[in-house]
Amino acid sequence: MATSATAGTAHGHAHAAKHPYHLVDPSPWPLVGSAGALLLTAGAVMWMHGSAGGKWVTLAGFATVIFTMFMWWRDVLAESYSGAHTDVVARGLRMGMLLFITSEVFFFFAFFWAFFWGALVPPELEAVSWPPQGVEPVPTWGIPFLNTLILLTSGTTVTWAHHAIKQNDQKTAFKALLLTVLLGLTFTGFQVYEYIHAYHEGFTLQSGMFGSTFYMATGFHGLHVQIGTVFLIVMMMRAWYGTLKPEKHVGFEAAAWYWHFVDVVWLFLFVWVYWWGGSLRWSTTGLG
Repeated sequence: MATSATAGTAHGHAHAAKHPYHLVDPSPWPLVGSAGALLLTAGAVMWMHGSAGGKWVTLAGFATVIFTMFMWWRDVLAESYSGAHTDVVARGLRMGMLLFITSEVFFFFAFFWAFFWGALVPPELEAVSWPPQGVEPVPTWGIPFLNTLILLTSGTTVTWAHHAIKQNDQKTAFKALLLTVLLGLTFTGFQVYEYIHAYHEGFTLQSGMFGSTFYMATGFHGLHVQIGTVFLIVMMMRAWYGTLKPEKHVGFEAAAWYWHFVDVVWLFLFVWVYWWGGSLRWSTTGLG
């Protein structure tokens, strides 16, 4: 029996991984997620074009994407708890998150490009004005300034949570993350109120280049705030259960980086879209 056990151990060592990388098991989630994304985008196009089933296809796609995210990230957490995420793997995950945030920078760059183009290079063939006739921009020093203070404060609280995690103080990390989540929800609530009020005042998505770029840029930022809030809720629950370790908390680092990115984008929106863009005034007569 001893000889058999020894042979089995030697056999196991012979097949043990000789590298620090983690080879993931076959997973259905990339395929399921792709199908959900296809349903979501196709359904949205159908909905925009008045198709009767477009709304339901969109909702089905959205539900599939959310389900995929939950299940896929659950599997990633299970891999981490099993010890599969070595230092090399963790470094790769951090690099992946940084590259994702870089792609998000270029995503918002496109909206800023469109906004500046509309503000600085008006078309010459027709009469236009900035802002459009009858449209009053959102007051810079009202809700936008308040939301700026809220997001800057949330950046402080998420940094406080990171410091607490490094000290292995899960209780304080939970409190700091709870504050951050509440600030994120407050920001979203104020933005919804701002949109409703602006629409009632006649400032809509159809208000020329000014309105379309304003709502696309600030709206997608609001979506990112909501995604980041969900991200932080997950981290908050992990702090509640004490699974954020001082020596390795890649998931929290990703959430914190994403939240700081959201903060920085908002500062650009506040300065250039709300403040500069809202105070800019000009009109052209056109060539016609």
